[in-house]
Amino acid sequence: MVVPFRWLVSILCMVLLAAPAARAAQSAAVSSERARVTLVTDDDAYMPGRALHVGLQMHLAPGWHTYWLNPGDAGEATTLTVTARGGADGQASAIEWPVPRVLHDGPLTSYAYTGDVLLPVTLVPVAGQGDGPVTLSAVADWLVCADVCVPEHGTFTLVLPRGGPQPSAQVADFARAGAQRPVASPFAARLSPAGILQLAGRGLSPDAVTAAWFMPDVSGAIDQDVTQPLVVGDGTVQLTLRPGPEFHGGAGLSGIVVLRDGTGRERGLAVRPVVGTVQPLAPPVATVHAAHIGVLVLMAFVGGMILNLMPCVFPVLAMKILSLERMARGERRAALGGAAAYAAGVVGSFVVLGGAIAALRVAGQQAGWGFQFQSVGFVIVICLLLFAVALNLLGVFAIGLRLMGVGTVLPAHAGDFLTGVLAVVLASPCTAPFMGAAVAGALAASPLAGLLVFVALGLGLAAPYLLLAAMPGLLGWLPRPGRWMETVRNLLALPVLATCVWLGWVAWLEGGQDALYLLGAGLVLVALGCWCLRRATAMDLRGAMEGRAGLYRAVAILSLLVAFVGGAVVPPASVHDHGAERVVDGSSAFSPTRLAELRGQGRPVFVDMTAAWCISCLVNERVALSTHAVQAAFARQGIVYMKGDWTQRNADITAFLHAHGRDGVPFYVYYPARGAEVVLPEILSPGLVLRVIGAGGN
Repeated sequence: MVVPFRWLVSILCMVLLAAPAARAAQSAAVSSERARVTLVTDDDAYMPGRALHVGLQMHLAPGWHTYWLNPGDAGEATTLTVTARGGADGQASAIEWPVPRVLHDGPLTSYAYTGDVLLPVTLVPVAGQGDGPVTLSAVADWLVCADVCVPEHGTFTLVLPRGGPQPSAQVADFARAGAQRPVASPFAARLSPAGILQLAGRGLSPDAVTAAWFMPDVSGAIDQDVTQPLVVGDGTVQLTLRPGPEFHGGAGLSGIVVLRDGTGRERGLAVRPVVGTVQPLAPPVATVHAAHIGVLVLMAFVGGMILNLMPCVFPVLAMKILSLERMARGERRAALGGAAAYAAGVVGSFVVLGGAIAALRVAGQQAGWGFQFQSVGFVIVICLLLFAVALNLLGVFAIGLRLMGVGTVLPAHAGDFLTGVLAVVLASPCTAPFMGAAVAGALAASPLAGLLVFVALGLGLAAPYLLLAAMPGLLGWLPRPGRWMETVRNLLALPVLATCVWLGWVAWLEGGQDALYLLGAGLVLVALGCWCLRRATAMDLRGAMEGRAGLYRAVAILSLLVAFVGGAVVPPASVHDHGAERVVDGSSAFSPTRLAELRGQGRPVFVDMTAAWCISCLVNERVALSTHAVQAAFARQGIVYMKGDWTQRNADITAFLHAHGRDGVPFYVYYPARGAEVVLPEILSPGLVLRVIGAGGN
């Protein structure tokens, strides 16, 4: 069959006329072995005043990726500029970025796209001269990376006729890109200066959110190489971020929070959180492997034993030394009973204290190990109690050798039990080696595992005394009982009184002059009450009139009641400025923002987390950190000495401790100019610090 020539001409003309329409929504491609890139639109025609969606369509070869607005640790974001000239003029908006993927490459983290991606912009052509076609001109630069990174560049031209809506072949691609863009978050977002990000609203629950992460739209705002711990409650999602050099306290920070549900479906929410105080959620109860529990229990027991050597418990050890005399006399049964009661007081107090911390965390409070000493009322009450103990040791009132003589009134060994309670109260500000990790593990584990850890802590603290009670032969070196015991008893009051002086200083730091005045009045009332108890006891021994002895007892009870109740209700005062720069020991106040800035500048930083009520902290500062050798090494190497004062509650310090798996002080971290951070032990020496910072030392 012969086709007429005029038919061939007609078919060719139809193809030529149809070709521009088919190609109208897509420019010529810029291709390489890494990517094929074109400029596309969602419509084959334009209309002045109607939005036209234009996009850079990228087909990336397997193994290659390109970058988001914030590329992360490395990379460069794609740039795209689109203008319209001709029948209508206009300039496109910024790129409407889809949610990127998080790519980890060794120590680096990037926010990137792989496979096929469309980066759209919105163009609203305005009326130009005539009704002719509009010419879209675009210039783009992008970076594609695999094992190597290659910058690429492209210029694109696309001509669209004027006309009504004519959806292009790429309209489905634009629809997918639109679905991949983050939407405005329906949840209220708050961010603390320490980096705790919370979303709150209906629809958030552990069932609805199984994973979440935050991607800032500014590079350097956070350290994206570290895990973002997630806590999900009913109506709340919490992420703990580690601030970076561009964090700036969270001011103006925005980005994307990606939430993943149980089905694996993800949705990106655009957030610009309000900066302010955030009440951290308690971490979820963890399921701990049996072997892990065993390690925690062992660490707790060893840490409890070492706690006997910490300065916090010296006052209690002074009182327990008096019980050694009874053991040396061979009163084995009484010694074992007293040791058991002391151990019961210690173990029970550890369990109660651990349970209180866990309960406060569940209630949303920022409680850590030694939290009770952040209350000025608690500090004053303990100071008054120890002052009464010192008066007892000095013989101002002598009801017995056990704690304040209560054993003469309460059941047998009650004084030993209460001495164990007091030992834990005084030991709680200290964190011994192995103890910090054990306490953090206990609070993050199941209730049963946490109970076992705190019991092990108590048994470790009581173990030396239990051993001496079970093996009295170890005390054979003690001299025979005699008048020397009274002298020892009086001398042991001195460390107790020294502890009272220290607690008075802590009360002044936390409560100001009002607390100091109230403490002074309480000390006078305690002294009066103890003297009245002595007078009443003396009258009983002489067989004096019951009425006079009863009057002295009434005055004693009233004095002690007023002293302890008045001390417990003292209001706190913020006399200690955590944000002020200190110059006494060459340190500066801890700030997560400042720490991030210093690390971003590549400066070495030594962080000292301390508290005035932590004797171990003060001892470490005196014998190690404040020595001339260490301070000179800091100055010589340009190390910034940053001190976090946890004497009173401080959300930034609490968040820093929790981020490092700790719940108490002391805690020391060294950040070298390059390399990973170094966590130091709880007990320091000048040589240890010098070795860690690379300044030598023995």
